[in-house]
Amino acid sequence: MSYKIAIDGPASAGKSTIAKLLSKELGYVYIDTGAMYRALAVFLLENEIDINDEILIKKNIENVNIDIDIEYINGEQVVKLNGKNVNKKIRSSQVSDAASKISVFKCVRDKLLVLQRKLANEQNCVMDGRDIASNVIPDANLKIFLTASLDCRANRRYKEYIKKGFKTTLDETKKEIKERDNRDINRANNPLIKVSDAHLLDTTNMDIDEVLDKILEMSTGGFDNGN
Repeated sequence: MSYKIAIDGPASAGKSTIAKLLSKELGYVYIDTGAMYRALAVFLLENEIDINDEILIKKNIENVNIDIDIEYINGEQVVKLNGKNVNKKIRSSQVSDAASKISVFKCVRDKLLVLQRKLANEQNCVMDGRDIASNVIPDANLKIFLTASLDCRANRRYKEYIKKGFKTTLDETKKEIKERDNRDINRANNPLIKVSDAHLLDTTNMDIDEVLDKILEMSTGGFDNGN
């Protein structure tokens, strides 16, 4: 039976960074669910399919295949869209925004849910997203809700965009994250929530090492659940 760690939280709270480090530290597989949504967004954008039209999306994603390779290449987990590596395409602000918009649709969430659960049941894993503990793997052995202030998260995402060569401003990035928070929290299908038995971690004034140490301590029973 696999040991599962679920990490939920809003955009740019540090979920992916922490999940990757945690999985490496524990020797677990990291399952990047956000990358799966982004890959699907890449498919829709490249095929000029209206990302606001749920009926059209459902019709066009039936035969789309998204895989996450367990093996890493150059330190990066490979995300494949219909057999092709799309790592370089999934981190733009356009794809990020599109992924957030399509994630509200039940057809999209249902398609990816099956694969996510299958991966989680096959090996010890760390999985991050927005409904991991509440929906994808509610039987997770350890549940973390990672958050940070809006300003902090906007600064993190802005620096990430600039480092990768994307043209944007801090104000635009802050607006994007605020809108994404609103969609994630208020969507009808599996909204972003903190489940009752999840550990809450506010990373606003914490560095990566501090966050990692706290979660490692939690994984050995060093902390009580809740706040």
